[in-house]
Amino acid sequence: MKAYAADGARAYHTPGHKQGLGAHPLLKALVTEEGLREEVSLMEELDDLHEPTMCIKEAQEMAAALYGADQAFFMINGTTGAIHTMLMGALAPGDTVLVPRNAHRSVIGGIILAGARPVFLQPEIDERLGIAMGLTEETVARAIALHPEAKALVCVYPTYYGVTYSLAEIAELVHAHGMLLLVDEAHGPHLRFSDDLPPQAIDCGADMAAQSTHKILGAMTQASMLLTSGPRVSRERVREAASLLQSTSPNQLLLASLDIARLQMAEDGRETVGRAVRLAEKLRRAINEIDGLWSFGPEYTDYPGATGLDTTKITVQVTALGLSGVEAESILRHEYKVQCELSDARNLLFILSYADGEEQADYLLEALQGLARDHRRATVAASAVAAELPAVP
Repeated sequence: MKAYAADGARAYHTPGHKQGLGAHPLLKALVTEEGLREEVSLMEELDDLHEPTMCIKEAQEMAAALYGADQAFFMINGTTGAIHTMLMGALAPGDTVLVPRNAHRSVIGGIILAGARPVFLQPEIDERLGIAMGLTEETVARAIALHPEAKALVCVYPTYYGVTYSLAEIAELVHAHGMLLLVDEAHGPHLRFSDDLPPQAIDCGADMAAQSTHKILGAMTQASMLLTSGPRVSRERVREAASLLQSTSPNQLLLASLDIARLQMAEDGRETVGRAVRLAEKLRRAINEIDGLWSFGPEYTDYPGATGLDTTKITVQVTALGLSGVEAESILRHEYKVQCELSDARNLLFILSYADGEEQADYLLEALQGLARDHRRATVAASAVAAELPAVP
């Protein structure tokens, strides 16, 4: 990108802003003039995402090596696109696929696109938290016995709340029956960079794993990766699916951000992710000293369907304050200028990433202390709030 911008060739090609020549001042402020000069596509220096032979090929190979995968595909339509590619690359119309009920909507969309037939599996439910956890080996084994024709199992690992489970054992089970293990690992692109976190899906034996590089690491929004491993996956079929589903005019800024995110983890990943883990553990202990708040830790995940935890995901239950998670989210956002990742009926979810330091962790702690101090509903029993919450299906 830099080489093309520096070459000085006059732009008689797309995009219409002509390397920033016609860009509105707001766009220049948003992207920067240098970014606009490099925001071009399909030039000889820039390779072809659909059939890469040069810089994109090299960048994907370096990403695959970093993650211990056979191949990495750069995706510019998010992990939704990666999951659609994964399913279309693995399944044919009419194939049966096993799917947990807590799958993201992109999994359902991918099954529709592939023309496959889903069989839904019930993940474990934690009644105290009111959230879905992972699948057990027993649940998977029963499903395979009932549907030996199934071609693949889809897993959500880790869950949105950071919970992991016995994926390596599940991988052995599905492979023994000639099935593929396909993993929605949207929230796990950082797991490989700390020994204090659960293992990543590829290291557990997954055949493919879709990761949100933009959600947890340093790529731009919409920039994700699809990793493949092992002999069970047809690389050419996956490449064709990726080409079918992605734009023929991929945004080079998104592709470059994936390469930069890979570089950042290669250079500093263990240090920065390790720092996030230490900060999260310290913050969790401090939160659990606040009367009315509770944040579960790894010691809580020691049963089927929940055997580990990405500790950088901090779930805080607020029902003992007489608040719902949705109410607490609104208070934090508007009074304390803290925005959580999500809220549900009982909980708030916060993410500490490689980017966070002591100041960010301390700010969040002070906001939660203020929430508990100033917004407790003394006249409403926590049990009454819990009783009003919707039942977990």
